[in-house]
Amino acid sequence: METSYIYFAFSAVFNAFVSTFLGFLILFKDKKNKINRNLAWFSFGVALWSFAYILWPLAPNRELTLLSFQLLHIPACFVSIFYLHFVVNWLGIYKKQRLIIWVGYITSIFFASFTFTSVFIADMVPKFSMRYWAVPGPLYHYYLLMFFGLMFYASYLLIRNYHIENDVKRKQIVLVLVGIVLSFIGGSTNYLLWYNINIPPYGNILASSFVIFTVYAIVRYKLLNIKLIATEGTLLIFNTTLLFRFLVSRGTTELVVNLLVFAGSLVLSLILISTVKKEIIRREEVTELAFSLEKANAQLKEADRQKTEFLSIASHQLRTPLSISKGYVELIADGAYGKISQELRRVLHNIDESNERLITLVDEFLNVSRLEQGRVQYNFQSCEIRDIVKSTLDEFADRARKKGIDIIFDGDRNKLSTFCDKEKVRLVFFNYIDNAVKYGNGTPLKISIKEKDNGVAVSVADKGIGFSEEDGQNLFSRYYRSSNTDRVGEVGYGLGLYVCRKFIEAQGGKVWAKSPGINRGSEFGFWLPYKKEKK
Repeated sequence: METSYIYFAFSAVFNAFVSTFLGFLILFKDKKNKINRNLAWFSFGVALWSFAYILWPLAPNRELTLLSFQLLHIPACFVSIFYLHFVVNWLGIYKKQRLIIWVGYITSIFFASFTFTSVFIADMVPKFSMRYWAVPGPLYHYYLLMFFGLMFYASYLLIRNYHIENDVKRKQIVLVLVGIVLSFIGGSTNYLLWYNINIPPYGNILASSFVIFTVYAIVRYKLLNIKLIATEGTLLIFNTTLLFRFLVSRGTTELVVNLLVFAGSLVLSLILISTVKKEIIRREEVTELAFSLEKANAQLKEADRQKTEFLSIASHQLRTPLSISKGYVELIADGAYGKISQELRRVLHNIDESNERLITLVDEFLNVSRLEQGRVQYNFQSCEIRDIVKSTLDEFADRARKKGIDIIFDGDRNKLSTFCDKEKVRLVFFNYIDNAVKYGNGTPLKISIKEKDNGVAVSVADKGIGFSEEDGQNLFSRYYRSSNTDRVGEVGYGLGLYVCRKFIEAQGGKVWAKSPGINRGSEFGFWLPYKKEKK
């Protein structure tokens, strides 16, 4: 026999056994799983085609060669629709593709029913280096249109869904596509001689590439539980060997020994398979839980984004009317609309304070929304920290005097300049002083500015309500308030210190909060480096 014919027979044997082996392993793994069944059908289709293919290189005459071609085209009529059926079930789009699947099966049955007629294979004649090769009948051309049409459509669905799948599914799709492309390119070399193109089917050995690459997808990316499949397959072969040994035993002693070995092996096999199944179930539960957590996390992030966007819009809408009402209150209090009584002046003062608190809250919401949306802009310039602190203290002078609060300034007399956003540093220091006035219980406030670690450290200390160690670890977190602030009666939402931390960290600095304990005072501070380059 010619070497080329031996190669053609070998390629068919290789494809047949590879496809059969994988088909049975997948089918035995889970018969109820549609994806497993579809993949098994495809594997068996390639296997039956390959078994029939073995005959023609070995056939000594025209009649047996024709019979081989007729037999191999029966499963070949179904390979493409099996592939499409597997793809739509794997992608979860069967319902949308149901009509095409049914039409594909009906068309495949139609062509398969004509494989033994001359309208499908017209004749078998010597062609180029081949002893015999088929001449296509008029129906054969339409069969090829169906064959390649279904194959290309299934591949198109994989490519289209690639962009909407997760990372693991994308890698699986790539492997499946590579396998199917190699399979159909290799298998397609069988059709060139039909149309008088002198290229023998040397690529036929690639026909099982889809099966091989799918196995790799199984192992590499857990498309199926290959560990269980491999375990069951290995144990099946091992126990079959022991059973055969038992059946050919010679003598009673050998029979008993082989029976005990076979029985023991069965028991151990069942225990091993059960253990592997439990491990796989646990892993699947963990994977499913991880996926659920990932999905829930994505939903939480989206909800947080929508909340931030809502806060930004709502805050902008509230800022304008609050500012207008504040202006009108001040005009009325100043007598712009006529003389007012002391009682009305007191009421207007309360209104102004309430309005000011709302404006402060709105500003905090706006700052938080800008921070979370990455819309905060920084105007870095050379700043004298002592000037920022003193100008801010001037704003608090009247308020501190009315509450009988002494402010002790302990500032370094040397110029302590840093490269920072002046307004944002002022806002941070203002927030510290404001909190010290609110929660300092009227005790003196000590303001400190010192050179530290090649930068400037600013702190505000009081002898007020203080906080616990647990509070100290969370005070700069968003929406967190100290557990003992409620008894002071001040309204807050845990946003001010969070914004302070973000502003300082964005400028290369750091913040801190210290307290010896409840009712023992506290210290809030921030540190900025002397220089921070623009990013």
